Amino acid sequence: MIVSRNFTAEKKVQPTVVAIKTAFRARLEKAREAALLGGGQKRIDTQHQRGKLTARERLSLLLDDGSFREYDMLKTHRCDEFGMEKEKYYGDGVVTGHGLINGRKVFVFSQDFTVFGGSLSETHAQKICKVMDMAMRVGAPVIGLNDSGGARIQEGVDSLGGYADVFLKNVEASGVVPQLSLIMGPCAGGAVYSPAMTDFIFMVKHTSYMFVTGPNVVKTVTQEDVTQEVLGGADTHTSISGVAHGAYENDVVALKGMREIFDYLPLSNKDTPAPRPTHDSRHRIEESLRFQVPDDPNVPYDMLEVVKKVVDEGVVTEIMPNYAKNIICGFARMEGRTVGIVANNPGHLAGCLDIDSSIKAARFVRFLDSFNIPIVTFVDVPGFLPGTVQEHGGIIRNGAKLLYAYAEATVPKITVITRKAYGGAYDVMASKHLKGDYNYAWPSAEVAVMGAKGAVEIIFRGKNVDEKTTEYTERFANPMVAAERGFVDDIIDPAVTRERLCEDLELLRTKNVTRPWRKHGNIPL
Repeated sequence: MIVSRNFTAEKKVQPTVVAIKTAFRARLEKAREAALLGGGQKRIDTQHQRGKLTARERLSLLLDDGSFREYDMLKTHRCDEFGMEKEKYYGDGVVTGHGLINGRKVFVFSQDFTVFGGSLSETHAQKICKVMDMAMRVGAPVIGLNDSGGARIQEGVDSLGGYADVFLKNVEASGVVPQLSLIMGPCAGGAVYSPAMTDFIFMVKHTSYMFVTGPNVVKTVTQEDVTQEVLGGADTHTSISGVAHGAYENDVVALKGMREIFDYLPLSNKDTPAPRPTHDSRHRIEESLRFQVPDDPNVPYDMLEVVKKVVDEGVVTEIMPNYAKNIICGFARMEGRTVGIVANNPGHLAGCLDIDSSIKAARFVRFLDSFNIPIVTFVDVPGFLPGTVQEHGGIIRNGAKLLYAYAEATVPKITVITRKAYGGAYDVMASKHLKGDYNYAWPSAEVAVMGAKGAVEIIFRGKNVDEKTTEYTERFANPMVAAERGFVDDIIDPAVTRERLCEDLELLRTKNVTRPWRKHGNIPL
């Protein structure tokens, strides 16, 4: 006899909606905590041991306290090749968002080396593109903190496509909003081209480097033994290649420096830089300027000291101070308002224009013109540097870049000739012929085709050189002829230079120039 038994299956208890929501909140909180740790505490410790801050620590120093608003904190990659589906990190190696620097809005991204070495994936690139789109939409600068090993190899062409997407955004944002790059770790291969298209690149000494191909590839192809530091370190790029515009000792100093540079800039091409209160009066008379320039045209002097005596509180923030020292480029303020300074420096190569100085100044002038920053030019230039190295290197083409940049610029342009203004270099350095608004000369100025001795030897074929040199000097080694032609608006007392420039800059705030329509010009690149 078979005995049947009835078993009643236990009902599975279904969680309530409240329980589901509570569990999700707990899971969300854990996800946010994980995102804040990036690649984990062990990798954070390694980052610190290398003398580097983490991506989030850097943003906390760059931005005003409590102002950072993060985007896409929980975004992860979608790659399932080579076991990548088992290794996902929230944020995917880059922290993005917006915040404030001294109360002014800015968009930022900070690559996280603790997550896959900061390598760029498809989603990593999407996050960067999003902040750049937002920056252009609202009109605010973009600052990128670069610390990346390059493309995420596991993603293949998706990663390469991500780079191209970022490059396109760099181009679209160029001249619309300021773009600044701070290299705080490795930046190699295709990754270098995004910073290269931004307005300014700064580096951290000894912990950052940039190169297209690394030391191993160089060794394989050319048999050269070279270190990362020599190949693409901060000293290399700020003094030899001209790729970077400045370098700082460590992360903390670099981020402080970035805040200072940011203060000089407008938020966009529709904005003007915010004025800063100053107690430095426009009526300050600087009598020492009457004796700053030696009467002997062959005696050098420090043009930077001249500039400092004219601008607010003697402060000039140089751009590329260790590259092409024969020309000075930098930001300063006049009556609290940002101006761009371009000045020949007779203390280096006698102030001659060469390939490197022309490129350095041309790039800076075009930035100033893009973002409504007046250009103040101090001239002491004996001409273009002669020699086969310069001619074979393309001084004609590269010198034309500076000529083109000045001629194209429509912002206020004021020029002061302190001493020599010879030959074609006179024309190039923001002369009246290139639509300079106000052009001045000091009594020490010499506006001529060339120096007296060279001119006499050509004109008189070596006869009566001493006598004719004296005659030529009396006639042309001064600014009187230029003033008679109207090529300089006035010969001014050096002591009142500041007062004159302040008055002119105030008048020129409403300057408006219209040009014939064109798609774009063709600068001699």
